[in-house]
Amino acid sequence: MKIFIDSAAKLWKILPREGRRSITRIVHPKFTVSVTGIITNEADEVLLLDHVLRPQSGWGPPGGFIAKDEQPETALRREIREETGLELRDVSLHRCRTLGRHVEVIFRATAVGEAVVSSREITTLGWFAVEEMPPEMSLDLQFVIRDALRPE
Repeated sequence: MKIFIDSAAKLWKILPREGRRSITRIVHPKFTVSVTGIITNEADEVLLLDHVLRPQSGWGPPGGFIAKDEQPETALRREIREETGLELRDVSLHRCRTLGRHVEVIFRATAVGEAVVSSREITTLGWFAVEEMPPEMSLDLQFVIRDALRPE
């Protein structure tokens, strides 16, 4: 077995970069990556969107998928701008988590401007006190929001 491992290691080192990359992509599982923003306003309310693509309750924090070669914070700012017209300040990474074959990057930020529905993906939006989030919103999303807004 050691001879096989040593031979494979030597072969790996002499393969061109593209060959190593191709093999790596073939043997590793595929996954998706998205960003989510726990966005607050000056009244410490959290922005929630009623999203067409969320089949159950629809309500949740804004966000979306990261484009190829896009940095997570850039993706968050783009998604928020596209969906609500808002700009962001005080953006900070809250945490990353995996959900099966999906990686979610969760940020905290403060809204700058007035939120308006700017996308066909969004039915409506609202600012909610943490204690008054829509009851039909998933408990998992409610937990993520409460966790992000917990005083440090």
